Amino acid sequence: MQITFLEIDTDTQWALASVGPAHIAAYIRERDHRAAMVRIAPQDSMSVILGRIATLAPDMIGISLTARQWPRAMHVARELQKESAGPIIAGGVQASFAPKVVLASGGFDFVCLGEGEAATCEVLDCLQRGEDIHSAKIANIWIKGGRRPTVRPPSPNLEQLPFLARDFLDEQYGVIHMATQRGCPFGCPYCVGGAIGSLYGRGRYHRQRTVAHVLEEIRHLCPTGRPSYIVFLDDTFTANRKWISEFCTRYDQEVGAGFSITTRVESVDRQMLAQLAAAGCKHIAYGVESGNAHIRKTVLNRPLDDQRFIDVFRWTQEEGMMATANYMIGLPGETVADIEQTLTLNAALAPDDFVCFIFYPFPGTALFGQCRQKGYLPSNFWELPADTQQSVLELPDLSAGDIYRYHQRFEEIREDGFAARYGQG
Repeated sequence: MQITFLEIDTDTQWALASVGPAHIAAYIRERDHRAAMVRIAPQDSMSVILGRIATLAPDMIGISLTARQWPRAMHVARELQKESAGPIIAGGVQASFAPKVVLASGGFDFVCLGEGEAATCEVLDCLQRGEDIHSAKIANIWIKGGRRPTVRPPSPNLEQLPFLARDFLDEQYGVIHMATQRGCPFGCPYCVGGAIGSLYGRGRYHRQRTVAHVLEEIRHLCPTGRPSYIVFLDDTFTANRKWISEFCTRYDQEVGAGFSITTRVESVDRQMLAQLAAAGCKHIAYGVESGNAHIRKTVLNRPLDDQRFIDVFRWTQEEGMMATANYMIGLPGETVADIEQTLTLNAALAPDDFVCFIFYPFPGTALFGQCRQKGYLPSNFWELPADTQQSVLELPDLSAGDIYRYHQRFEEIREDGFAARYGQG
């Protein structure tokens, strides 16, 4: 049986494809099924999409969904249903945390809750045998018109799973993307990385591969030399101090290529940053989120003072690594004065780069529940795109215009910073 995954691109710039389908493809290929990927650009018409899918003749179509991909994916799936293109399954965070919305959209036959390797394979096995999937009662698979399924425990040992199907990732420029973990040990109220553990009750969702296994995958990908660069995708790469110490020592000796990570200022210190720099780390992205300590503590559950951020950014740059700051504006409870404090903190941090996101309440997170309870979500919320340029919320203390103007101001400061460092062109 063959499943064709659709990657719904949300802008015209190149980006890494979703890693979920790459995990599933590797798993089902080991079990004698076939998998293909079709990337759908924003400008692709339905006739183009249908033609590309028809050439692959899939037995099932899969779409991994984020909030940003949802509106377009819903439209594409509805059109595919009209053409009887085959059963369509949705996975990813949107399907896991808003399954009723996805199933009610009219475009999807099934959703997969949580991890999808074994569940998707069982669906394909069932279809191959010609059995009624409604009576199969496959864990994690919610069928349109059926009841919520049981959710199987997550894979306890990540090293029993095959390496990613790299042909799905559409990597470019010789850059390799890798994940050493699944889940996140921190339960930030705005992030789906920590929220996804709630699907599994009290079970332990955060798991990490051994350093040896990570290095084995790198050697598998580059048997005759070292990679040009590696981007580690983990939300908090430095969550385990002992793991980091072993990784830095062995990576420096066995790989030696430059790499980037994402982490939190709480989980690093000067010594660890020196280890990372010596191992080849060139760039660290930190979640700063807000410049207002009250917002960080009461809304984001990040009870840190400004000085911690200032120290870590300085240490990072003194070790020769680039430091990027990630901010959010348009948060529940935030005011114009709070955003001004974020601008002030950004000036004090003097990051090599920063990104300012307009806050979006992802389904499944604690802040999504709070926004819904307080009436901040508009009635047509599920039809709105997760736009990075404007807020979808109706907040009492910040207007949509305020948020948009400040987002533009952040962009102007960023452009001015680039111009000052690197010149006009």
